[in-house]
Amino acid sequence: MYIKNEPYNDLPLIPPDNKLYESIEIYKKLADTRAILAELKGRTPIIPNPLMLINTLVLQEARDSSTIENIVTSHDQLFKAFSSKRIKVDSATKEVLRYREALWNAYKKLNTDKIFNDDVLVNIFRQITQKDESYREKQVYIGNEFFLAYTPPEPGKVLRQKLTNWIDFANKDDKVDPLIKMAILHYQFESIHPFSDGNGRTGRIVNVLYLCKTSLLDLPILYLSKYILEYKNEYYRLFREVTENGNWQDWILYMLEAVHFTATFTLAKVNTIYELFTRVRHTVREEANDIYSRELIELIFSQPYCKIGSLEEYRIVSSRNTASKYLGRLEKMGILQLEMEGSEKLYRNVELYKILAQG
Repeated sequence: MYIKNEPYNDLPLIPPDNKLYESIEIYKKLADTRAILAELKGRTPIIPNPLMLINTLVLQEARDSSTIENIVTSHDQLFKAFSSKRIKVDSATKEVLRYREALWNAYKKLNTDKIFNDDVLVNIFRQITQKDESYREKQVYIGNEFFLAYTPPEPGKVLRQKLTNWIDFANKDDKVDPLIKMAILHYQFESIHPFSDGNGRTGRIVNVLYLCKTSLLDLPILYLSKYILEYKNEYYRLFREVTENGNWQDWILYMLEAVHFTATFTLAKVNTIYELFTRVRHTVREEANDIYSRELIELIFSQPYCKIGSLEEYRIVSSRNTASKYLGRLEKMGILQLEMEGSEKLYRNVELYKILAQG
């Protein structure tokens, strides 16, 4: 039984009874959402270098997920900081970059092991927060303008029981559709609130990782936090509805719409980036064939800013002078725009930047 201001030690184990959420409305939404996810998954192989999506869309997801927790940085600060270690970076930008690293590292591990466990969860938390801790050892109270009062299960035996159940359900090969399962797992993880900090960001990383684990996506590029950020009030209201009234149906519908909305949005981004990539590749080949290479074009699309050293690092050229010449040519063509950060030259991919900065 849930009682405000008391530890929710009676948080029911998962999965809930399927009678609480099975409906025509959910299965219709499920079909639509699976269709657009399949389209997104089928479209991503057109991008020749996965880093073009990972270093751009994952950064966007990191930024919006952190904004939900009032950790705010600008697109420009984030993109520049990602491109250059010499730039002075504020604490908010550092936190967003850590989120991106945590997501990518967890994806690589999960892609190999195919299993959620304590190590995956704790490592995400530690990378995000830079805290050398594991599961929380003290009781916490959650309250904000959206969620006025909630006390998660107490630490120790109770928390461990809930987490063991969560991990078992996450890894179990059962008949629950993966998208419905993701929605259930997300609610339960946030309700358990296993860490002293960073639970929201950890939980949102787990969402996209679960879609990859269940092969609904090949890359962790779904921009899911965008929807939660835009419909934050509804997120917390429906979360309370599950806690207080067992209203799983509306919660699951919300999460399915979040996936549908962001898959549609992400697909449009992928298509737009690829169209621009193709156009720029053709232009450089036609107008500057002496510097053209597939690797050069992929590099300037792997992130919004490029620097001279990157061309040497990826062995596109053998000297800084040649690298400077190549980037200078692309600048004269209007593809790149030079910006000085102290004594360092950064070259902005003008049109790619615009695409990414548009929400």
